[in-house]
Amino acid sequence: MVQETYLITGAGTGFGKGIAFGLAEQGKKVIAGVETMSEVSALEKEAQEKKVDIQVEKLDVTNPADRERAWTWDVDVLLNNAGVSEGGSLADIPEERLRNQFEVNVFGPILLTQKFAKAMAKKQRGKIVFMSSVSGLMADPLSGPYGGSKFTLEAFAESLSKELQEFKVQVAVINPGPYLTGFNDREFEAWRMWRDNPEERLFDYEQLAFPYEQLDPEDVIKEAIKVLTGETKDYRNVVPKAMVPMVKKRQKELWDKKYDENLGERNELVQKSIDIEPATTPVKGIVNKIKDKL
Repeated sequence: MVQETYLITGAGTGFGKGIAFGLAEQGKKVIAGVETMSEVSALEKEAQEKKVDIQVEKLDVTNPADRERAWTWDVDVLLNNAGVSEGGSLADIPEERLRNQFEVNVFGPILLTQKFAKAMAKKQRGKIVFMSSVSGLMADPLSGPYGGSKFTLEAFAESLSKELQEFKVQVAVINPGPYLTGFNDREFEAWRMWRDNPEERLFDYEQLAFPYEQLDPEDVIKEAIKVLTGETKDYRNVVPKAMVPMVKKRQKELWDKKYDENLGERNELVQKSIDIEPATTPVKGIVNKIKDKL
């Protein structure tokens, strides 16, 4: 059999980097796409130090020239992992920051996917995986911009999976919960880039933090590799699995929610955003208990 080639976008940090190295350590042929040339150098150096073979390429998914160059690569498995998180109330977030959220998390990945999807359809084989989030299945206060981009990605992935099935191209999504990669905490620091009048904001963002205890990201890396290599064949992959009942419960609650309920009361997750310390992790020994509460 011809060795499959895996393209991982957003491989400079976090899940993407861990997945790229994990696949390479298994002897897979990996192209690690990173946003900047400085990340290319850093990742190549790290790969050399770890003695793993990874092809590192500059691939900013929002850059048309980078996408054009990427389409020249013969890719069998595409992981759309590149993303950013823009937190803040939908009443406060400036237009350019909201648009940037969708450019990076939605338009860039979908536009990159288009020609890869056609190439895979022509070959009658291939796999496209989207790194979504539990935030694409349930929406939290102060994370509407990020959640909105992931809800959109969920719809696009579902449509694409149905469109490509006749061409034998597989599509899947991965939905990580709260994991400590720095990504979630940066979401609640994004307001520092806003060019607006702080006095007009509904919320004081200096007082807010990501409202969940965060887990070891290694779980997501392991599960993602299973999805990419075919060890797991589920379309939707929530990690940790302990979050599945909570996600389903949150989705069901909307069918019974009245639009005039709890008016005048602060939402419990807004309050937790105020109370919690940034980058909080579960206390050792009660991780499973916290997962069950999630």
